[in-house]
Amino acid sequence: MNVEEAIYEGNDKFMWDGEVYDSLAAAQNVGKTYEEKGFQVRIFEKEGKHLVYTRRVVTEIVIEGTPQA
Repeated sequence: MNVEEAIYEGNDKFMWDGEVYDSLAAAQNVGKTYEEKGFQVRIFEKEGKHLVYTRRVVTEIVIEGTPQA
């Protein structure tokens, strides 16, 4: 199966999590875990298998080693 590493929904880029799930329920369980960590999730079916794509908007950038005021 040829799987796209990234998909676009409008200007939003979703990245494949690298796993192929046999059932929708398994993909949804993984998707729920990602959502609990703040990710947006999309699940797609391809050739009878399920693929999970995620994205997360960066809300804070932390640079290590930089003195803070």
